[in-house]
Amino acid sequence: MSFHSMWAELLPVGRSSASGGYRRFAWTDADTDCRAWFEDQARARGLAHEVDRNGNQWAWLGDPAEGDAVVTGSHLDSVPDGGAFDGPLGVVSAFAALDELRARDARLTRPLAIVNFGDEEGARFGLACVGSRLTAGQLTREQAHRLTDGDGVTLPRAMEAAGYDPDAVGPDPERLARIGAFVELHVEQGRALDLSGDRVGIASAIWPHGRWRFDFRGEANHAGTTRLADRRDPMLSYAETVLAARREAELAGAVATFGKIAVEPNGVNAIPSLVRGWLDSRAEDQTRLDTVVGGIEKAARSHADAHGIDLDVVRESFTPVVEFDHALRDELARILGTDTGLTVPVLGTGAGHDAGILSGSIPTAMLFVRNPTGVSHSPAESASEDDCVAGVLALADVLEGLACR
Repeated sequence: MSFHSMWAELLPVGRSSASGGYRRFAWTDADTDCRAWFEDQARARGLAHEVDRNGNQWAWLGDPAEGDAVVTGSHLDSVPDGGAFDGPLGVVSAFAALDELRARDARLTRPLAIVNFGDEEGARFGLACVGSRLTAGQLTREQAHRLTDGDGVTLPRAMEAAGYDPDAVGPDPERLARIGAFVELHVEQGRALDLSGDRVGIASAIWPHGRWRFDFRGEANHAGTTRLADRRDPMLSYAETVLAARREAELAGAVATFGKIAVEPNGVNAIPSLVRGWLDSRAEDQTRLDTVVGGIEKAARSHADAHGIDLDVVRESFTPVVEFDHALRDELARILGTDTGLTVPVLGTGAGHDAGILSGSIPTAMLFVRNPTGVSHSPAESASEDDCVAGVLALADVLEGLACR
């Protein structure tokens, strides 16, 4: 089956007719359909399909017990109303790359696997990369069991409803010990390749990033009868903090986003008593990130004091910089540069990935495919057919160089 036919088959799964985006959330019907598609692709190629203790799917060519396996793949779930390419491009390209290797009559000297990691986006339970975190021991069974979605459904209940055993989840060091290299292909979440004119790139590192919650507490009152001078309106401090975040990010060459907000009592004719905003900030290095977040918090406290508002700032999550394995990264550059004559730039990324989670346990690397709009986590996310095919061929070259030597 060609890349195009696989892509067309997967495209309708979990797509919203209202937004045109995808709602492939963990342990839902759409997720089940994606998993069935993955298993069908594995069976059609004579690959051994298995689901590990954490719900990740694997399709094996060769005996995994031999060790030193080369693994590729990504994820099939999505953010709310996300795009078609984020995650699925890496999985579809992995199957297509295997087809290309077989067309070349390439002879594997190492086991090869394709993986679909579960719940990478964290859209349902609020934590990204659950499947890979559990596998790598960065999330315990107890922590996973405490995860709850917006409807109050716990992760264990959701897994059971989908036919999986939540009591089995946990670290899987034996599985990781069998993997010699993991290469994840992903659509670029940005425009670096579009600006450079290259179809494919190699990741150097994932920027350090985190999430902070800002709680601005004021006094609820009537919107029509309370004088402006008498108000303790936390929305003013929050709004000024949003603007400060943009200024601090621009000064540091970083990014900072207030993308989620909760307001109480949330009435049109009521002055809020609480405005809670979540900041996501990312930068090329730790020093810049500290400068940005520190500047935002300083501005927030200044604006809060000016309006008589109480402020609490809580860091909810943080991920330090992830440097991909230098030797593996250099090997990818050699394969794609020396062996094929391609010019393949090396670039950093501000987005997190399963490859980043696994990098602390096994050698990992990433390939990016050009995204002409630079838009991600949106239905406007895109990649041309020619660039997708270029990504498949580059991945096939990498797999051949690593697994057929």
